[in-house]
Amino acid sequence: MGKTSLIRRYATGKFDRSTLSTIGVDFETKKVVVDDTEILLNIWDFAGEKKFRLLLPSYVSGASGALILYDITNRESLDDLHDWVNVITSVPNHPKTKLLIEAKIDLEKQREVKHDEAKAVFDKYKFKGDIHGVSSKTGENVENVFEMLGREIIKNSLKKCTSCGKFYPLELKYCQYCGQKTR
Repeated sequence: MGKTSLIRRYATGKFDRSTLSTIGVDFETKKVVVDDTEILLNIWDFAGEKKFRLLLPSYVSGASGALILYDITNRESLDDLHDWVNVITSVPNHPKTKLLIEAKIDLEKQREVKHDEAKAVFDKYKFKGDIHGVSSKTGENVENVFEMLGREIIKNSLKKCTSCGKFYPLELKYCQYCGQKTR
C-alpha cells in the first residue's frame, strides 16, 4: 500500500521499487526540525496484513502520533482504514495526533479513490488538518508530512521546559531532563 516506501523515502531519501511487504513490524528513527526545534521521530511501520494487526495495540499505546495511509489506486486500502483507526483508537493512551495520508499521488491517472470518499473518512474520524498527498517515488510532500506530524505532536503531546528548553510529555509533573516542576 505504500507505508514502507514512505518511511524508507523519508529515512533514506531513496525510493526502491523492489521494497518488500513488511512482515510484522519494522522501525526507523530520524530527526526532524520543526519550527527551529529538533525532535527525534521513532517511526514504526506495521504490516498491512490482517494477521499482523494483533501486534498493533502494544506498539500504539503511548505513541504520540500516527500517519494513516491509503493508496489512491486501491479502493480496498481506503476501506481498510476503518479497521486501522478502530484498532488505534481502542488502545488506552492512543495517539492524539492522527494525519490522513493519500499515497501514490504520482499515479493520479490510476486513481480509484475519489476525493469525496476520502473526505468522508477524514471527517468521520476527525483527522487533523487536511488530507495530505505524498509520492514516495518522486519524494513529493514526504518531508512536509513528517514535519507536520512533528508539529502536531509538539502541539498536542509535548510541553517545552522553561528551564532547559527541551520538550517532555504533557502529563508529567516534572521535566524528565532537568527536573523542573511544571505548573
